[in-house]
Amino acid sequence: MSHTNLITLNRWLLSETHKDLAHRLEMANLMQGIQLACKITNNAIKRAGFEQLFGLAGITNVHSEDVKKLDIIANDAFKMALKSTREVFCMVSEEEDSIIPVPEGQSGNFVITFDPLDGSSNLDCNVSVGSIFGVWPKISSDKNFSEKDVLRKGRDMIASGYALYGSATMLVLTLGNGVFGFTLDNTVGEFILTHSHMTIKHKGQIYSINEGNSVYWDKSTQNYVNHIKSNEGGKTPYSSRYIGSMVSDVHRTLLYGGIFMYPADSKSPQGKLRFLYEVAPLSFIVEQAGGKSSDGKTACLDLVPKNIHQRNPVFMGSSHDVSLLEKFHAEHTNESHSK
Repeated sequence: MSHTNLITLNRWLLSETHKDLAHRLEMANLMQGIQLACKITNNAIKRAGFEQLFGLAGITNVHSEDVKKLDIIANDAFKMALKSTREVFCMVSEEEDSIIPVPEGQSGNFVITFDPLDGSSNLDCNVSVGSIFGVWPKISSDKNFSEKDVLRKGRDMIASGYALYGSATMLVLTLGNGVFGFTLDNTVGEFILTHSHMTIKHKGQIYSINEGNSVYWDKSTQNYVNHIKSNEGGKTPYSSRYIGSMVSDVHRTLLYGGIFMYPADSKSPQGKLRFLYEVAPLSFIVEQAGGKSSDGKTACLDLVPKNIHQRNPVFMGSSHDVSLLEKFHAEHTNESHSK
């Protein structure tokens, strides 16, 4: 690719979406807002040490989690940037208790869910963090949104993606026709296409899970992890890699293959990760890359949340690895029923 013929995200959106012109323009405009929010968030992270932005804000969010100063900046950046596009009907944020309205004169045709700063507990030690978003078409025909616009299965999504703020800043996106990665070129201030048609290996050699919670896991998860760690029969044991920032862990899994796991356990019976703005958007990315995402029994994209902050267990990554995990869960269920 010529250094003077860069494919920017906006250029790619206008040429690659296989819809009518009006839809291409709406999606490109929406993504301009998401890009802006990601750039603001990225800049705040890079400047945090100089501008005293690390540390807690002194409040908790709807999940009773301590809020970082950068959580507030990222959340405000996403809300303001998305509203300004005039393409958004309503929004759901990890940091907000209820559905976020958009004034009638500014509203559009898309429902957006987002985690403005995933992994923010790692910020003070300079670990890579990210932002996650999902896009649904609105359902309500009038100006008033309702829960039916947001309590949707993942298969209804028309786009999803994540930004990764690490050694490079990347925005990884799917519109339902594959996965594409764009890297922020600070010299021109644009996200540039650097990873075309990203795919995940059919089988990997890396597993990613918080093993500090192993005493709380159910038998099927314990047996599966013990199996892939074993060298029984001469097989190569999987390597363990866990960052604790979902975007970072899933991004590595996407590039190298393997499986990312956050199961339900006796401490968190419903799981810990939120469906609408963590599990569903990243499941869409993984499936579009040729991988698989499951709650242990059912594809995550087929689940329908009952509330906007619903938590779900999730296992995502290489299709072979997730299928094997599901087999362990099925065998455990059959054993339980036979007793």
